Amino acid sequence: MPEIPEALPLSLAPVVILACGNPSRGDDALGPLLLDRLQEWLDAAGLAEGFELISDFQWQIEHALDLMGRRLALFIDAGMQTPAPLRFGAVPAIDAAIPGTHALSPTAVLAVLPRIAQPAPPAFVLCVSGQHFELGDGLSAVAIRHADWAFELLQALCRSPWIDAWQASISGD
Repeated sequence: MPEIPEALPLSLAPVVILACGNPSRGDDALGPLLLDRLQEWLDAAGLAEGFELISDFQWQIEHALDLMGRRLALFIDAGMQTPAPLRFGAVPAIDAAIPGTHALSPTAVLAVLPRIAQPAPPAFVLCVSGQHFELGDGLSAVAIRHADWAFELLQALCRSPWIDAWQASISGD
């Protein structure tokens, strides 16, 4: 019987981008929409190998495992009360009680990793302003415009996937 070789270690992309949202709930589709658009752009630009893109309806405790071994993490979501067109900033891992295992905030997801394995990577949140989140709604015209702003920022971040460059994007330097 032939010998089965040991599994080779997986090579993780240095940057993970997690988007959440429900495509059936109007502007809540912004996260998955931006992620799909970004994947196409990364492929065309020859940058896809440096990024892992993950989409889900909501962030859950299991997403902490997606952060392991990463240099940077970015969370993308739509926000009803987010100042237009978007908000981009760093997010800390706050060690606090996690109220449940579903629909976690990025802060809560980041706080899980140090409890089970290792410190969380530097992380950022891109929250895109939306207006309509009702089941069955399509994207609003305003959300489409905000998505264009967000996509320009995503392209800039992916061209310079380093913490210093991302921090400079917060302050506008």
